[in-house]
Amino acid sequence: MIIPYGKQFVDNEDISSVSKALKNEKITTGKIVLNFENNIRNYINCKFAAVCNSGTSALFMALRAIGTKENDIIIMPAINFIASYNIAKLFKAKIYLSDTDKKTGQMSPSDVENCCKKFKLKKIKAIIPMYNGGYPNNAENFFKFKKKYGSYIIEDACHAFGASYKYKNKFFKIGSCKHADISTFSFHPLKTITTGEGGLVTTNNKKIFEKVKKIRSHGILRTSNKHWKYDVIYEGLNFRLTDFQAALGITQLKKVKKFISSRKQIFNFYNKNLKNIKQVICPENSSSHNSSYHLYIINFKNIKPGIKTDFIKFMKKNNVIVQQHYIPIYKFKLFNGNFLNTNSENYFKSSISLPIYYNLKKKTQLHIINLIKKFFTINE
Repeated sequence: MIIPYGKQFVDNEDISSVSKALKNEKITTGKIVLNFENNIRNYINCKFAAVCNSGTSALFMALRAIGTKENDIIIMPAINFIASYNIAKLFKAKIYLSDTDKKTGQMSPSDVENCCKKFKLKKIKAIIPMYNGGYPNNAENFFKFKKKYGSYIIEDACHAFGASYKYKNKFFKIGSCKHADISTFSFHPLKTITTGEGGLVTTNNKKIFEKVKKIRSHGILRTSNKHWKYDVIYEGLNFRLTDFQAALGITQLKKVKKFISSRKQIFNFYNKNLKNIKQVICPENSSSHNSSYHLYIINFKNIKPGIKTDFIKFMKKNNVIVQQHYIPIYKFKLFNGNFLNTNSENYFKSSISLPIYYNLKKKTQLHIINLIKKFFTINE
């Protein structure tokens, strides 16, 4: 049996909800989508929420809604999924990749400052922190750049649905937009909850929300109650979510607390059993945030060249799939821009993600731990 690094959990309640939605006369965007959005608003505690067909689409709508245009400056971390970069390139923006923390792969406010200083940036259209693995480090600390650089703060929270951060002794859900203009999420099958494929934009800005809704559906503005009469006021596409996908999202959202609790237990079990392996640095829990525990990322230390590749091959030979999150964007042939990479390169060379998902059995966790111990016993 192959043990994947991530896996969705769908139960009979989910299947029944989708089946019921498919029996409705209307199965595209309708009342169930609206109900899902309302449930999300209540869960996250934000003013506005718009679901869509992917996390990539959510990022596109966010950048479109703030009016991103050619030569606008955007800062994002070098350790990142390619979606953010591709979208910014579609808008012909100037992209600057900041360095990241060598252990977490996340961009910090000081990384942003270093990037601005290095490239002498004065006016920034958007800063896009990405909460790698679901750990919202520094979530409250990017907002200061709004005043300094006139920038929008767009959270790439595709890993972080259900996560929260502490500010003045109070926890705020990622997506509440207390310290961001826009948050974007993914409902891909491997994320905290799933709609098959899906995404989400949250904001407390009504103007941004109204733009997002129109961009989601071809930029169309309905001008009367007549279904055939409308105007087109933005360049938009079809980013809509279907009602039967939203039906899955509604029942998945009911289980989000137990999903995250299970992932946290796995996180703690891994930490307890891997902390004494001298070649492994385990991730840390923090009192300043509550993670979604989307990924369990370890770092290797004091290892010989090629050991990481050997580790991946060893685990695969034993039917365990581990993963790299992520290849730095500056390494792709597509990349053409400016970047800082001292820590990002170290992170890339030393980090790997272990399997973590809701119904990962304890005996399977132990099997993975024992394989890791065996590998480093062989390769001391």
